[in-house]
Amino acid sequence: MSVTAALGFSAAGTAAGIKENGDLDVALVVNEGPGRAAAGVFTTNRVRAAPVVWCSQALQDGELSAVVINSGGANACTGHEGFEDTRATAERAALALAGHDVSDIAVLSTGLIGVRLPMERLLPGVDEAAAKRSRDGGETAAMAIKTTDSVHKTAVAGRDGWAVGGMAKGAGMLAPGLATMLVVLTTDAALDAESLDAALRSATRATFDLIDSDGCMSTNDTVLLLSSGASGLTPAYPDFAEAVRTVCADLSRQIVADAEGASKDIRIDVVNAASEDDAVEVGRSIARNNLLKCAIHGEDPNWGRVLSAIGTTSAAFDPDQLDVAINGVWVCKGGAVGEDRDGVDMTGREVVITASLGAGTTAVTVWTNDLTAAYVHENSVYSS
Repeated sequence: MSVTAALGFSAAGTAAGIKENGDLDVALVVNEGPGRAAAGVFTTNRVRAAPVVWCSQALQDGELSAVVINSGGANACTGHEGFEDTRATAERAALALAGHDVSDIAVLSTGLIGVRLPMERLLPGVDEAAAKRSRDGGETAAMAIKTTDSVHKTAVAGRDGWAVGGMAKGAGMLAPGLATMLVVLTTDAALDAESLDAALRSATRATFDLIDSDGCMSTNDTVLLLSSGASGLTPAYPDFAEAVRTVCADLSRQIVADAEGASKDIRIDVVNAASEDDAVEVGRSIARNNLLKCAIHGEDPNWGRVLSAIGTTSAAFDPDQLDVAINGVWVCKGGAVGEDRDGVDMTGREVVITASLGAGTTAVTVWTNDLTAAYVHENSVYSS
Protein backbone atom coordinates (compact mmCIF):
# COMPACT_ATOMS: atom_id res chain seq x y z
CA MET A 1 0.00 0.00 0.00
CA SER A 2 3.02 2.27 -0.21
CA VAL A 3 2.42 5.63 1.52
CA THR A 4 -1.00 4.49 2.73
CA ALA A 5 0.37 1.53 4.67
CA ALA A 6 0.40 3.81 7.70
CA LEU A 7 -2.95 4.69 9.20
CA GLY A 8 -4.26 8.20 8.70
CA PHE A 9 -3.18 8.64 5.09
CA SER A 10 -5.02 8.66 1.80
CA ALA A 11 -3.58 9.02 -1.68
CA ALA A 12 -4.38 9.05 -5.37
CA GLY A 13 -2.75 9.20 -8.78
CA THR A 14 -4.38 10.60 -11.88
CA ALA A 15 -3.62 11.53 -15.49
CA ALA A 16 -3.95 15.28 -15.98
CA GLY A 17 -2.45 15.36 -19.46
CA ILE A 18 0.95 16.76 -18.49
CA LYS A 19 2.62 13.73 -20.04
CA GLU A 20 1.99 13.48 -23.75
CA ASN A 21 1.61 9.69 -23.57
CA GLY A 22 -1.38 9.98 -21.24
CA ASP A 23 0.25 8.20 -18.30
CA LEU A 24 -0.52 9.09 -14.69
CA ASP A 25 1.20 12.36 -13.85
CA VAL A 26 -0.34 13.91 -10.73
CA ALA A 27 -0.17 12.33 -7.27
CA LEU A 28 -1.64 13.45 -3.98
CA VAL A 29 -0.82 12.19 -0.49
CA VAL A 30 -3.02 13.51 2.31
CA ASN A 31 -2.35 13.32 6.03
CA GLU A 32 -5.80 12.91 7.58
CA GLY A 33 -4.39 13.34 11.09
CA PRO A 34 -4.78 13.70 13.95
CA GLY A 35 -1.10 14.73 13.93
CA ARG A 36 0.66 16.68 11.19
CA ALA A 37 4.31 16.71 12.21
CA ALA A 38 6.74 16.47 9.31
CA ALA A 39 10.37 16.76 8.26
CA GLY A 40 12.26 17.01 5.00
CA VAL A 41 15.68 17.02 3.38
CA PHE A 42 16.45 18.63 0.04
CA THR A 43 19.03 18.84 -2.72
CA THR A 44 22.25 20.66 -1.93
CA ASN A 45 22.39 21.96 -5.49
CA ARG A 46 22.58 25.77 -5.38
CA VAL A 47 20.19 25.86 -8.35
CA ARG A 48 16.97 24.81 -6.66
CA ALA A 49 13.60 24.25 -8.27
CA ALA A 50 10.63 26.35 -7.19
CA PRO A 51 8.98 23.41 -5.35
CA VAL A 52 12.15 22.91 -3.27
CA VAL A 53 12.08 26.56 -2.22
CA TRP A 54 8.36 26.31 -1.42
CA CYS A 55 8.69 23.12 0.63
CA SER A 56 11.63 24.48 2.60
CA GLN A 57 9.44 27.39 3.64
CA ALA A 58 6.40 25.24 4.33
CA LEU A 59 8.38 23.02 6.69
CA GLN A 60 9.61 25.83 8.90
CA ASP A 61 6.84 25.13 11.41
CA GLY A 62 7.48 21.36 11.33
CA GLU A 63 4.07 20.50 9.87
CA LEU A 64 2.66 19.25 6.57
CA SER A 65 -0.85 18.07 5.86
CA ALA A 66 -0.60 17.06 2.20
CA VAL A 67 1.84 16.59 -0.66
CA VAL A 68 1.04 17.31 -4.31
CA ILE A 69 3.42 15.81 -6.86
CA ASN A 70 3.51 16.22 -10.60
CA SER A 71 5.69 14.38 -13.08
CA GLY A 72 6.33 15.57 -16.62
CA GLY A 73 7.87 18.91 -15.64
CA ALA A 74 10.46 19.90 -13.01
CA ASN A 75 9.37 23.54 -12.64
CA ALA A 76 13.06 24.35 -12.22
CA CYS A 77 14.80 27.43 -13.65
CA THR A 78 11.41 28.97 -14.36
CA GLY A 79 11.87 32.23 -12.44
CA HIS A 80 9.29 34.05 -10.35
CA GLU A 81 6.49 32.68 -12.54
CA GLY A 82 7.53 29.12 -11.68
CA PHE A 83 7.35 29.86 -7.96
CA GLU A 84 3.89 31.35 -8.42
CA ASP A 85 2.86 28.18 -10.25
CA THR A 86 3.96 26.19 -7.20
CA ARG A 87 2.00 28.50 -4.93
CA ALA A 88 -1.08 28.15 -7.16
CA THR A 89 -0.79 24.37 -6.96
CA ALA A 90 -0.73 24.46 -3.17
CA GLU A 91 -3.64 26.89 -3.11
CA ARG A 92 -5.67 24.63 -5.39
CA ALA A 93 -4.98 21.64 -3.14
CA ALA A 94 -5.99 23.61 -0.05
CA LEU A 95 -9.24 24.54 -1.77
CA ALA A 96 -9.94 20.93 -2.73
CA LEU A 97 -9.05 19.60 0.73
CA ALA A 98 -11.29 21.12 3.35
CA GLY A 99 -9.46 22.01 6.56
CA HIS A 100 -5.98 22.13 5.06
CA ASP A 101 -3.98 25.34 5.15
CA VAL A 102 -2.02 26.29 2.04
CA SER A 103 1.15 26.83 4.09
CA ASP A 104 1.07 23.16 5.17
CA ILE A 105 0.87 21.70 1.66
CA ALA A 106 4.08 20.53 0.03
CA VAL A 107 4.50 20.61 -3.73
CA LEU A 108 7.00 18.41 -5.60
CA SER A 109 7.76 18.36 -9.32
CA THR A 110 9.90 16.17 -11.55
CA GLY A 111 10.71 16.19 -15.24
CA LEU A 112 12.35 18.50 -17.75
CA ILE A 113 14.17 21.57 -16.42
CA GLY A 114 13.50 25.02 -17.84
CA VAL A 115 9.90 24.56 -18.97
CA ARG A 116 6.81 26.08 -17.33
CA LEU A 117 4.16 23.65 -16.16
CA PRO A 118 0.85 23.50 -18.06
CA MET A 119 -1.22 24.87 -15.20
CA GLU A 120 -4.46 24.58 -17.16
CA ARG A 121 -3.95 20.80 -16.93
CA LEU A 122 -2.20 20.50 -13.58
CA LEU A 123 -4.78 22.34 -11.48
CA PRO A 124 -7.78 20.26 -12.64
CA GLY A 125 -5.58 17.22 -12.03
CA VAL A 126 -5.17 18.31 -8.41
CA ASP A 127 -8.97 18.53 -8.10
CA GLU A 128 -9.40 15.06 -9.57
CA ALA A 129 -6.74 13.54 -7.32
CA ALA A 130 -8.36 15.10 -4.25
CA ALA A 131 -11.74 13.64 -5.24
CA LYS A 132 -10.26 10.18 -5.91
CA ARG A 133 -8.05 9.85 -2.86
CA SER A 134 -8.51 6.78 -0.71
CA ARG A 135 -6.70 4.43 1.63
CA ASP A 136 -6.06 2.19 -1.39
CA GLY A 137 -4.52 4.93 -3.53
CA GLY A 138 -0.89 4.46 -2.57
CA GLU A 139 0.05 2.36 -5.59
CA THR A 140 -1.45 4.71 -8.17
CA ALA A 141 0.23 7.65 -6.44
CA ALA A 142 3.59 5.87 -6.75
CA MET A 143 2.93 5.21 -10.43
CA ALA A 144 2.03 8.85 -11.08
CA ILE A 145 5.42 10.21 -9.97
CA LYS A 146 7.46 8.17 -12.46
CA THR A 147 9.44 9.87 -15.24
CA THR A 148 12.03 7.61 -16.87
CA ASP A 149 11.45 4.99 -14.18
CA SER A 150 10.61 1.59 -15.64
CA VAL A 151 8.79 0.56 -12.45
CA HIS A 152 7.19 2.35 -9.53
CA LYS A 153 8.97 2.05 -6.21
CA THR A 154 7.37 1.42 -2.83
CA ALA A 155 8.47 0.04 0.53
CA VAL A 156 6.92 -0.66 3.94
CA ALA A 157 8.33 -1.52 7.35
CA GLY A 158 5.77 -2.73 9.86
CA ARG A 159 6.16 -2.83 13.61
CA ASP A 160 3.86 -3.73 16.53
CA GLY A 161 0.89 -1.47 15.95
CA TRP A 162 2.62 1.17 13.77
CA ALA A 163 4.23 1.36 10.35
CA VAL A 164 6.42 3.38 8.01
CA GLY A 165 5.56 3.41 4.32
CA GLY A 166 7.12 5.13 1.36
CA MET A 167 7.25 5.72 -2.36
CA ALA A 168 10.03 7.03 -4.58
CA LYS A 169 10.88 7.98 -8.11
CA GLY A 170 14.35 8.03 -9.58
CA ALA A 171 16.24 6.27 -12.34
CA GLY A 172 19.08 8.51 -13.47
CA MET A 173 20.94 11.71 -12.64
CA LEU A 174 21.88 10.16 -9.31
CA ALA A 175 24.54 11.67 -7.08
CA PRO A 176 25.02 12.45 -3.39
CA GLY A 177 23.29 15.47 -2.01
CA LEU A 178 20.46 12.95 -2.05
CA ALA A 179 20.09 11.51 -5.50
CA THR A 180 17.80 12.59 -8.29
CA MET A 181 14.59 11.53 -6.75
CA LEU A 182 11.40 12.42 -5.01
CA VAL A 183 10.51 10.42 -1.92
CA VAL A 184 7.48 10.62 0.36
CA LEU A 185 7.54 8.65 3.61
CA THR A 186 4.63 8.30 6.00
CA THR A 187 4.13 6.93 9.49
CA ASP A 188 1.25 6.53 11.90
CA ALA A 189 3.62 6.61 14.88
CA ALA A 190 2.99 9.63 17.09
CA LEU A 191 6.23 11.61 17.03
CA ASP A 192 7.16 15.28 17.05
CA ALA A 193 8.86 17.09 14.19
CA GLU A 194 12.24 17.08 15.94
CA SER A 195 12.24 13.27 16.22
CA LEU A 196 11.10 12.90 12.61
CA ASP A 197 13.86 15.21 11.43
CA ALA A 198 16.56 13.36 13.35
CA ALA A 199 15.40 9.96 12.07
CA LEU A 200 15.08 11.18 8.50
CA ARG A 201 18.51 12.83 8.37
CA SER A 202 20.15 9.79 9.92
CA ALA A 203 18.46 7.46 7.42
CA THR A 204 19.20 9.69 4.45
CA ARG A 205 22.87 9.96 5.35
CA ALA A 206 23.19 6.17 5.32
CA THR A 207 21.02 5.46 2.26
CA PHE A 208 20.00 8.08 -0.31
CA ASP A 209 23.19 10.08 0.21
CA LEU A 210 25.24 6.96 -0.59
CA ILE A 211 23.84 6.08 -3.99
CA ASP A 212 25.68 7.50 -6.98
CA SER A 213 24.83 6.47 -10.51
CA ASP A 214 26.32 9.08 -12.78
CA GLY A 215 27.72 11.90 -10.64
CA CYS A 216 24.95 14.32 -11.65
CA MET A 217 22.99 16.22 -9.00
CA SER A 218 19.42 17.36 -9.56
CA THR A 219 17.66 20.64 -8.80
CA ASN A 220 14.57 18.95 -7.33
CA ASP A 221 15.71 16.24 -4.90
CA THR A 222 13.33 16.00 -1.97
CA VAL A 223 12.61 13.48 0.78
CA LEU A 224 9.65 14.14 3.07
CA LEU A 225 8.49 12.29 6.19
CA LEU A 226 4.96 12.89 7.49
CA SER A 227 3.42 11.60 10.72
CA SER A 228 -0.32 11.20 11.25
CA GLY A 229 -0.03 9.81 14.79
CA ALA A 230 -3.11 7.74 13.96
CA SER A 231 -1.80 4.61 15.68
CA GLY A 232 -1.73 6.46 18.99
CA LEU A 233 1.63 4.84 19.70
CA THR A 234 4.97 6.52 20.34
CA PRO A 235 7.72 3.97 19.72
CA ALA A 236 11.19 4.17 21.18
CA TYR A 237 13.27 6.44 18.99
CA PRO A 238 15.86 3.76 18.02
CA ASP A 239 13.07 1.45 16.83
CA PHE A 240 11.47 4.19 14.78
CA ALA A 241 14.78 5.34 13.31
CA GLU A 242 15.56 1.77 12.29
CA ALA A 243 12.20 1.45 10.52
CA VAL A 244 12.73 4.68 8.60
CA ARG A 245 16.22 3.57 7.60
CA THR A 246 14.86 0.19 6.45
CA VAL A 247 12.35 1.83 4.14
CA CYS A 248 14.91 4.31 2.81
CA ALA A 249 17.44 1.54 2.17
CA ASP A 250 14.85 -0.48 0.28
CA LEU A 251 13.87 2.48 -1.89
CA SER A 252 17.54 3.37 -2.48
CA ARG A 253 18.28 -0.11 -3.80
CA GLN A 254 15.27 0.07 -6.10
CA ILE A 255 16.41 3.42 -7.49
CA VAL A 256 19.92 2.15 -8.26
CA ALA A 257 18.58 -1.02 -9.87
CA ASP A 258 16.28 1.00 -12.16
CA ALA A 259 18.98 3.32 -13.54
CA GLU A 260 18.50 3.83 -17.26
CA GLY A 261 20.61 1.36 -19.24
CA ALA A 262 22.48 -0.22 -16.33
CA SER A 263 23.19 -3.97 -16.37
CA LYS A 264 25.07 -4.26 -13.06
CA ASP A 265 24.26 -3.13 -9.53
CA ILE A 266 27.53 -2.37 -7.77
CA ARG A 267 27.87 -2.41 -3.97
CA ILE A 268 31.02 -0.80 -2.66
CA ASP A 269 31.93 -1.74 0.91
CA VAL A 270 34.69 0.49 2.28
CA VAL A 271 36.02 -1.08 5.48
CA ASN A 272 38.76 -0.37 8.00
CA ALA A 273 38.63 3.36 7.31
CA ALA A 274 39.89 5.93 9.79
CA SER A 275 36.60 7.85 9.75
CA GLU A 276 33.17 7.88 8.17
CA ASP A 277 34.13 10.87 6.05
CA ASP A 278 37.13 8.96 4.71
CA ALA A 279 35.02 5.92 3.94
CA VAL A 280 32.39 7.98 2.12
CA GLU A 281 35.01 9.86 0.09
CA VAL A 282 36.66 6.61 -1.00
CA GLY A 283 33.33 4.97 -1.78
CA ARG A 284 32.24 7.88 -3.94
CA SER A 285 35.56 7.99 -5.77
CA ILE A 286 35.25 4.32 -6.66
CA ALA A 287 31.60 4.76 -7.63
CA ARG A 288 32.44 7.58 -10.05
CA ASN A 289 35.38 5.89 -11.77
CA ASN A 290 34.12 5.45 -15.32
CA LEU A 291 36.96 3.16 -16.37
CA LEU A 292 36.11 0.85 -13.47
CA LYS A 293 32.44 0.89 -14.53
CA CYS A 294 33.50 -0.05 -18.06
CA ALA A 295 35.50 -2.97 -16.66
CA ILE A 296 32.58 -4.17 -14.57
CA HIS A 297 30.23 -3.78 -17.54
CA GLY A 298 32.61 -6.07 -19.45
CA GLU A 299 32.85 -8.44 -16.41
CA ASP A 300 36.54 -7.72 -16.02
CA PRO A 301 37.70 -7.76 -12.34
CA ASN A 302 40.13 -4.89 -12.90
CA TRP A 303 41.13 -4.14 -9.32
CA GLY A 304 43.86 -1.70 -10.39
CA ARG A 305 41.16 0.82 -11.21
CA VAL A 306 39.83 0.50 -7.66
CA LEU A 307 43.25 1.35 -6.26
CA SER A 308 43.68 4.27 -8.62
CA ALA A 309 40.32 5.67 -7.50
CA ILE A 310 41.28 5.33 -3.84
CA GLY A 311 44.56 7.11 -4.56
CA THR A 312 42.80 10.28 -5.69
CA THR A 313 41.22 10.84 -2.27
CA SER A 314 42.45 12.56 0.87
CA ALA A 315 41.55 9.56 3.04
CA ALA A 316 44.08 8.16 5.50
CA PHE A 317 45.70 4.96 4.18
CA ASP A 318 49.02 3.33 3.39
CA PRO A 319 49.13 2.23 -0.28
CA ASP A 320 50.96 -0.92 0.77
CA GLN A 321 48.12 -1.85 3.14
CA LEU A 322 45.24 -1.69 0.66
CA ASP A 323 43.21 -4.84 0.05
CA VAL A 324 40.49 -5.26 -2.58
CA ALA A 325 37.97 -8.04 -3.07
CA ILE A 326 35.58 -8.43 -5.98
CA ASN A 327 32.65 -10.75 -5.31
CA GLY A 328 34.48 -12.27 -2.38
CA VAL A 329 37.82 -12.93 -4.10
CA TRP A 330 40.70 -10.89 -2.63
CA VAL A 331 42.34 -9.99 -5.92
CA CYS A 332 44.57 -7.37 -4.28
CA LYS A 333 46.51 -7.89 -1.05
CA GLY A 334 48.79 -5.29 0.48
CA GLY A 335 48.53 -3.04 -2.55
CA ALA A 336 49.74 -5.82 -4.87
CA VAL A 337 48.55 -8.98 -6.62
CA GLY A 338 46.37 -11.21 -4.48
CA GLU A 339 44.23 -14.22 -5.34
CA ASP A 340 43.78 -15.31 -8.95
CA ARG A 341 41.40 -12.86 -10.67
CA ASP A 342 40.15 -15.69 -12.88
CA GLY A 343 38.28 -16.95 -9.83
CA VAL A 344 35.97 -13.92 -9.80
CA ASP A 345 32.45 -14.67 -11.04
CA MET A 346 30.85 -11.47 -12.37
CA THR A 347 28.04 -13.00 -14.40
CA GLY A 348 25.31 -11.98 -11.97
CA ARG A 349 23.52 -8.65 -11.70
CA GLU A 350 25.17 -7.63 -8.41
CA VAL A 351 28.88 -6.97 -8.09
CA VAL A 352 30.37 -6.40 -4.63
CA ILE A 353 33.62 -4.50 -4.31
CA THR A 354 35.25 -4.50 -0.87
CA ALA A 355 38.02 -1.98 -0.29
CA SER A 356 39.95 -2.31 2.96
CA LEU A 357 41.99 0.78 3.84
CA GLY A 358 43.76 -0.71 6.85
CA ALA A 359 43.50 2.58 8.71
CA GLY A 360 40.76 2.06 11.29
CA THR A 361 37.47 0.30 11.96
CA THR A 362 34.83 2.42 10.19
CA ALA A 363 32.75 0.84 7.40
CA VAL A 364 30.40 2.45 4.86
CA THR A 365 28.49 1.05 1.87
CA VAL A 366 27.99 3.07 -1.32
CA TRP A 367 25.73 1.88 -4.15
CA THR A 368 26.25 2.56 -7.84
CA ASN A 369 25.82 0.80 -11.19
CA ASP A 370 27.45 0.58 -14.60
CA LEU A 371 25.17 3.23 -16.09
CA THR A 372 28.02 5.20 -17.64
CA ALA A 373 29.41 2.07 -19.27
CA ALA A 374 26.08 1.43 -20.95
CA TYR A 375 26.97 4.24 -23.35
CA VAL A 376 30.52 3.08 -23.98
CA HIS A 377 31.43 0.75 -26.85
CA GLU A 378 32.57 -2.69 -25.77
CA ASN A 379 35.97 -2.01 -27.35
CA SER A 380 36.58 0.53 -24.61
CA VAL A 381 36.65 -2.26 -22.04
CA TYR A 382 40.28 -3.18 -21.67
CA SER A 383 42.76 -4.26 -19.05
CA SER A 384 45.54 -2.11 -17.67
